[in-house]
Parts: sequence; C-alpha cells; structure tokens
Amino acid sequence: MFFEPLSKFHDRVAFIEENARTYTYAQLLEFGNIVADSVRSRSLLFFVGLNSASSISGYIGFLQKGVVPLLFRHNISPEHFRNLLSVYKPEYLFIPSSRKDLAEGTEPLIEAEGYRLCELKGGVHSELHPDLSLVLMTSGSTGSPKLVRLSGKNILSNAEAIIDYLGITSDDRAITTLPMAYSYGLSIIHSHLLAGATLVLTDAGLMERRFWDLFKTAKPTTFGGVPYTYEMLKRLRFDKLPLPSLRYLTQAGGRLSPELVGEFASICERKGIRFVVMYGQTEATARMAYLPWEKASLKPSSIGMPIPGGSFSLVDDSDHAIEGADISGELVYRGPNVSLGYAETRNDLAKGDENKGVLHTGDIATRDHDGFYYIVGRKKRFLKIFGNRVNLDEIELLIRERGIEAACAGKDDLMKVYLTDSQKREEVISLLAKTTDLNPAAFEIRVIDVIPRDSSGKVLYSLLERELP
Repeated sequence: MFFEPLSKFHDRVAFIEENARTYTYAQLLEFGNIVADSVRSRSLLFFVGLNSASSISGYIGFLQKGVVPLLFRHNISPEHFRNLLSVYKPEYLFIPSSRKDLAEGTEPLIEAEGYRLCELKGGVHSELHPDLSLVLMTSGSTGSPKLVRLSGKNILSNAEAIIDYLGITSDDRAITTLPMAYSYGLSIIHSHLLAGATLVLTDAGLMERRFWDLFKTAKPTTFGGVPYTYEMLKRLRFDKLPLPSLRYLTQAGGRLSPELVGEFASICERKGIRFVVMYGQTEATARMAYLPWEKASLKPSSIGMPIPGGSFSLVDDSDHAIEGADISGELVYRGPNVSLGYAETRNDLAKGDENKGVLHTGDIATRDHDGFYYIVGRKKRFLKIFGNRVNLDEIELLIRERGIEAACAGKDDLMKVYLTDSQKREEVISLLAKTTDLNPAAFEIRVIDVIPRDSSGKVLYSLLERELP
C-alpha cells in the first residue's frame, strides 16, 4: 500500500489545474477508489496518462488496490498500442475520452472526468508476480514490447530518496513539464505526493503562453526539465524572467552540456534558486545520482554522487572493480530502486526479481578524487573507424561544446554527423580530423532541418539512421 500515507494530508491541496480548479488529497483518494473498485485486483491495465487530476487520481487508486498499470504517453500511435495489446493482453484500459481510437469496440465501465475505464473481453487473467506494482516503457522504445517491471519497494525507496536530497516539503508546488508516463515526470509526481506537496497540472509546453499564465497564478516552487527544456529556457532568457516563487530546479533525462550547467547554476545562484542536476534510468525507477546544487558551478560535467540508499562502482571489461580515480569503466549501481527486470511477453510479468538490486547501466564513467562521477559515453555507442574505437557520445559533446547542434551515428569506418547549420560543415570536419587524428574521409556531414527528438528531448538515433536521406 505505497500511497496509503496520503490519507493523512486529507484537506491539503493535491492538485491545481489550468482552470484554477483545486483538488484535495481526500478528493484524489475518493476518485481513485471509485475507478479502482471496478477493477479486479492483480490484473493488468493499460493506462494512457495525462497531467490531469483524474489521470493521477486513477493511477493512485489502481496502485492502492494492487492493479498493475502499464503507462503510455497520451500521443501513442494506435498501431503501437494495438501491437502491445496483442502481446500483453491486458484485462482493462484506462484512457482519456479523447483517445477513443484506442478502445474501438469496447463499452466503458465508467466514464467520468475526461477518462474511460473499459474491460477487454480478450484480456488474459494470468498470474502477475506479487511484487509487481507498475510497468513502464524503456526510454526510447517506440515499437518494442520490451518493458521495465517495478515493485512498490522500487517506487517507495526512490521517492523517499528524492524527497531527502531535494528537501521536498508539503509547502512545495511542482508544475508539470514532463509527461506522466515518462519515468522522470512520474518520479516528480511520486515524490511530491508522498511529501504532501501540491502538483500544478498542465500538458502545456514551455513555449506556450498558457504555461506561463498558469505559472504566474499558481506560483510553483519547482519544476524539472530535460536538456531540451533548458535550451528552451535559455532562448526565453530565463535570467530575465521574474519567477520569485521558484525554490529549486531539477535536470535529468540526458546530459546537459557543462556550459549550460554552469550558466544555469550561476543564474540560479543570483536568483536564490537551487539548481540540481540528476542522473537516472527507467531501470532504476528514476534517479540514481544527483549533483548537490552548491557543486554545480564547481563540477558542471559531473552527475554527482549516488542518491541516499544507493551506491556506485566502476568495472572494467572483465567485470573487475576499478578502484583508482580518473579511470573509465562501466558504471554499476546498487540500490533498492533497481527494477525487478524486463518483460517482453505477458508471461514475463509473473517473474520475480532478476536484478537483485544491481544494475549495469551501460554507461561508461569515471570517478574523481572527491568521489564524484562523470559519464563519458555509452558502452554500445562506439564505432570502429580504421581500427580505432571512437565514442559517439564524446564526439557529440566535443561538437556541442563549440555551440554547434549535432548528433552522431553511422557504422564502422564511417561516422555520420548530422548538423542543422550548413555553415558549420568545414569547422566540424576540421575539428574531428584534428581531435581524432583520423582522415576526414571517415566523417560524413549531413545537414538537416531539425534533429529528431522524443517528447523528453532525447535524440531519436533510429530516425537519423532509418528515415533521413
């Protein structure tokens, strides 16, 4: 009963919506109970999430009753949704009324507050593991049935750790800037509700006037963002925006350039705002590391230190521990928030804890003499070019440090560098040849209008390789 403690906040405001309507914790729990009482416990439910009171209330209700939601973003394609329906055969759907295309041929058990709860006749009521509480899509999985299995312990421990290192209190107000179904956005919901704080709910983006109108009236104390969020904030001249209610900002969902970390750390310090850079993966529920705000200016390239209750180690290619400083190896995380494992079929949802609290992140990192960690690349983001092993993430960072937007992909002996500015072609070729000591013929520059990204700002490398000329 992860969210059972919410009842103690009874009359406190849980949600503020764009129409200025407020909902107390008592109302949150009441609506959650109504929808959850129509569903069999220990059944699988496909849940299309919105940043709305009814969506989050329903989600809490299902978790409390032991129903297992599989969360989707609201813009999921019908084809992808149908594919996963055929693989996982859920018993129920909980979807926005505006997405009736996802539930053709079904009649709702309940339709209220902009949501429909439907029972599927083709659903299979097979065993779900007793520890399984939630299923999330892996970051970037647009067509794969590979999912992450999470327990209540995973969710609770991560939320408690986040409350601890951010110092979240019941007086905080977090405005939503990320999708509910994205593990980072969901962790903001979990941690603030568990602290008895208020969520200011919107699906509006930072570039929309209604987001800032709501910000002005609701006076949030915090919000989180991916790297793209902070690139947009820079364009909006964040340093000039009057935001007196803000107490702290968080960043995760990919590496923010050290220059932007330093810039925002400096701006936030002047404004009296704490800027906290974080690192995580869906496979660890959400967060694994944070950079204390007072270190952001001093160590802008670092992901920081493990969250409370977690620990890091570095291992070499033979899985032997690396003890020294400034030596790269795969980053391994240990903690109670490490997921149970993956699922690729309905039967996998009956599996127990396969990870046993240990996650090989796939990230290559170093540790400095102060015990702070730095991501230097991905284990699988390498090309062999003329016999030389080249890290694509390091190359991207090298280019971006020159203020040039870029994404790198390709195959062995040919790296493709995608740019949005044709004027930078020769500069990039010269930079890469000089830095890698490789023949310029190893690099192919492609100029495109925009680098494709998902809704959380991560580069969609599959589209670069598959769909662009």
